[in-house]
Amino acid sequence: QVQLVETGGTLVQAGGSLSLSCAASGRAFSRYVMAWFRQAPGKEHEFVSAVNWIDSSTNYADSVKGRFTISRVNALNTVYLQMNSLRPEDTATYHCAAGRYFSTNYGYYEYRGQGTQVTVSS
Repeated sequence: QVQLVETGGTLVQAGGSLSLSCAASGRAFSRYVMAWFRQAPGKEHEFVSAVNWIDSSTNYADSVKGRFTISRVNALNTVYLQMNSLRPEDTATYHCAAGRYFSTNYGYYEYRGQGTQVTVSS
């Protein structure tokens, strides 16, 4: 079992920066692909970014590439999402997820957190 808790969401102005954290508890954290998804009101979950456990290789959605950076520290059981140059369209609830393999499908991931709200004002 893996439990995930996201923190760091808040209200921020457009152009600003924000860092989200996802703390994992439970065993074998280091062997999971860790991903961030987001869900805006009335929309499906959207893939944001993921980091592999084997080589820390990363994947990003085109909409955030060059602005967001994902990282993980296995020793701390934590994955981070650094978000720069935020836009109003980045407003959403951000969820952390853990799975055995990489996927852009939120439903695939075995473990998912409750989410943290990010609101970007224009």
